[in-house]
Amino acid sequence: MATAISANKAELIAIANSVASEKMIDKAIVIEAMEDAIQRAARARYGAENDIRAKLDPDTGDLRLWRVVEVVETVEDYFKQVDLKQGQKLQPGAALGDFIVDPLPPIDLGRIDAQSAKQVIFQKVRDAERERQYEEFKDRVGEIITGVVKSVEFGHVVVNLGRAEGVIRRDQQIPREVVRVGDRVRSVVLNVRRENRGPQIFLSRAHPEFMKKLFAQEVPEIYDGIITIMAAARDPGSRAKIGVISRDGSIDPVGACVGMKGSRVQAVVQEMQGEKIDIIPWSEDTATFVVNALQPATVSRVVIDEDEGRIEVVVPDDQLSLAIGRRGQNVRLASQLTGKAIDIMTEADASEKRQKEFVERSEMFQNELDVDETLSQLLVAEGFGELEEVAYVGVEELAGIEGFDEELAEELQSRALEALERREAAAREERRALGVEDALADMPHLTEAMLVTLGKAGIKTLDDLADLATDELIAKKRQSDRRKNRESAEDKGGVLAEYGLSEEQGNEIIMAARAHWFADESGPETGEVADAADASQ
Repeated sequence: MATAISANKAELIAIANSVASEKMIDKAIVIEAMEDAIQRAARARYGAENDIRAKLDPDTGDLRLWRVVEVVETVEDYFKQVDLKQGQKLQPGAALGDFIVDPLPPIDLGRIDAQSAKQVIFQKVRDAERERQYEEFKDRVGEIITGVVKSVEFGHVVVNLGRAEGVIRRDQQIPREVVRVGDRVRSVVLNVRRENRGPQIFLSRAHPEFMKKLFAQEVPEIYDGIITIMAAARDPGSRAKIGVISRDGSIDPVGACVGMKGSRVQAVVQEMQGEKIDIIPWSEDTATFVVNALQPATVSRVVIDEDEGRIEVVVPDDQLSLAIGRRGQNVRLASQLTGKAIDIMTEADASEKRQKEFVERSEMFQNELDVDETLSQLLVAEGFGELEEVAYVGVEELAGIEGFDEELAEELQSRALEALERREAAAREERRALGVEDALADMPHLTEAMLVTLGKAGIKTLDDLADLATDELIAKKRQSDRRKNRESAEDKGGVLAEYGLSEEQGNEIIMAARAHWFADESGPETGEVADAADASQ
């Protein structure tokens, strides 16, 4: 019998060592799982109400089983409590409040108990293995990792990473790249998430970060931090652009990335299935960086609209197709690289646009200020484009225009103020005709013209306005990919996007519109009191 017990002890320890080694988890976790399984089996044998503990020696395999009871004055739970007299029988000298260990005889696990214990151990080990995988990979996001393709399921590639599995989803693969089971692939760890079925490791070969990490492997100066990749954009499998800068003036960042006879960049190109890469010197000056980003096209002029976050780029007529690129690829990558929306136009288009704007502004000043064509054109030529600019600029600035004097400047400002008042009155009439409540006119930052825009959008009451989120009210328009159809080519943005309100102003408007909601919260109580008073009379 002793031999059998010894063999069982040895077998328990052997199983614990084997599982810990195979699953690459701490042996203590396996021992703890075994103890938990034995505790459950013992509770099933002696009663689940008992507080039963098991201890397995990790070296010898000795198993101890005991019940824990508390010494109390009045017993309420006969499974977990004993009175003082009984407690002193179990442990001489026991006092009230003590917890006593009551040894239990070993149990023989039946078939059902053994199966249940096996399931508990498997679950504990599986949980520990998942936690180990998550802890191992959660800090490796952004790293390049090599694995072997295990399977391709519904276009998604499952990669064996050794002690875990990762997945390259279809949208994170390089288009037209053929991957077979057994192939070794390199990819960047994009994300690691805890999920019920275990940690999910998402990999990518299409993300710009993959290209940046490949360059870090091929270019020692990037690895050492002498050269930094400031921006990257990719059209996976076709073309990419990266913006680089050197911290050392003696090192050319572009040349270092290209390498001797293009050796360094070619190594990256081959890994990315022949994807062409434009390496561009990065610049803090937005205009300079945009010019570089649009290479190989030549740029004549760059106009930056900071408010709209857009850049207007003028190119010679013969450079238009090169600047835009096949299917808009060159300008799209340049836009991603700079983080700005880029509009490309030729010199002829730019000239026509400027001429059109000049004529429109001149006619507006002629009509609104009741001045002749020459004077209105002088105002436009000096950079005035709106009535507000004329009305609120310093008199000395207007008087400083050649041919103007202080008297003329004051007269122009007076006429501009009158024109603005006429506009406001006309907008007020239109707003009221649309049925927009007067209460909206009391909201901060809202002009009558804005209220007309709100009315046309169906926002006519305080509740209509209060129901909007700030973004729905003031978010700016965003131009999307040129390849998309006309209907979706532009994000309409907020209702008042065209007026350039700030987020802070938008928040103030929304909160002011919602103020009556909070005032109404105490209203019903007051009303109920009044109704009760009327009823009593």
